Amino acid sequence: MSPLPDCQTLLLEQHNGVLHITLNRPQSRNAMSLQMVAELRSVLAATRDDRAIRALVMGGADGHFCAGGDIKDMAAARAQGPGAYRDLNRAFGSLLQAVQHAPQVVVTVLQGAVLGGGFGLACVSDIAIADHKAQFGLPETSLGLLPAQIAPFVVQRIGLTQARRLALTAARFDGMQARRMGLVHFVEQDPQALAERLDEVLAHVLCCAPGANAATKQLLLASALQPSDELLDQAAEWFSEAVTGAEGTEGTIAFVQKRKPGWSC
Repeated sequence: MSPLPDCQTLLLEQHNGVLHITLNRPQSRNAMSLQMVAELRSVLAATRDDRAIRALVMGGADGHFCAGGDIKDMAAARAQGPGAYRDLNRAFGSLLQAVQHAPQVVVTVLQGAVLGGGFGLACVSDIAIADHKAQFGLPETSLGLLPAQIAPFVVQRIGLTQARRLALTAARFDGMQARRMGLVHFVEQDPQALAERLDEVLAHVLCCAPGANAATKQLLLASALQPSDELLDQAAEWFSEAVTGAEGTEGTIAFVQKRKPGWSC
């Protein structure tokens, strides 16, 4: 059994072959800070070759999964120039790739806000369970930004037609709609039902041989087109240009000031 890293933004609980990972920044609805990204990547690296861990369950503290990227990190990057934005954005793409290719079965339990980066994490999970009231969305364009690292994984998960509609409108939708478009597999009505569904899913996962599951997952992913390093590198460049441009500046400042940006009706 591999030692798990110490984490400040994550709660880790391991038992019966399952590692439960709770995003734990409740004051920001578990927004994805650069520290959280780094800690998640460290956990994934530590568990990658540990066959005693057969499933990873990702959830969020205090009734929310993840409200997206942390705007404070982008504000800090502003002083360092476009390269800092590119690196910040690309780090999240690397996290999505690591989750996508984790040899364990990755299960997400989705409640409350499932926005931006949280939406991306849902798209790279093997099995997604959602509360019917969970709120999904890609709000980036409403901030003058791009869902740069997320977009290829969203297209892969729900198809180009739905991805275009959601990304180009920043529309919000609930768990029932998420199931209809194939983003999630199960939708439940209350926390107890979520917990029972998770237990059922994990029971099925633990009936399968871990090595066979890992190889099968690799085979299935190889059967579909994968977001490439080149595409995600280019997307990070586009993100840097957007966030340092007029729209990105106005959008992120408006968000911090809790007002509508200039282009919003």
